[in-house]
Amino acid sequence: MKSILFNTKHGFGTDMGLLIARLSIGLLMAFSHGLGKMQKLVSGEPIQFADPIGLGQELSLFLAGTSEFVLSLFLCIGFLTRIVSIPLAFTMAVAVFVVHANDPFNRMEFGLLYLVPYIMFFFTGAGRFSVDHLISSK
Repeated sequence: MKSILFNTKHGFGTDMGLLIARLSIGLLMAFSHGLGKMQKLVSGEPIQFADPIGLGQELSLFLAGTSEFVLSLFLCIGFLTRIVSIPLAFTMAVAVFVVHANDPFNRMEFGLLYLVPYIMFFFTGAGRFSVDHLISSK
């Protein structure tokens, strides 16, 4: 199980590319999308948020905000990368294929540009420059 979750053996260039991708995608998602959702949760204002899969507006906002903010920060540092990429990919899949299903492609494209790297991280892992690599080294 440890080798599946924490395998980080790549060449230097691949590891550097994974680091750049993790940082850019993770920080963009966390601070462009996730932080606003987290602030909405604690603002005390009435919550108005999409409920695409019938969990309720509050829970949907909590799950999307936590995924987009907290798990994106985990992605940045490369902590449990393969695991956190699953809810991140799920969140983007719901945004693209449920919330924006009837929108023109240019509205869906933005979510797809996040979805594809999350799927990639599931298969590649975090790379050498990550907490996952530190865990696998012990």
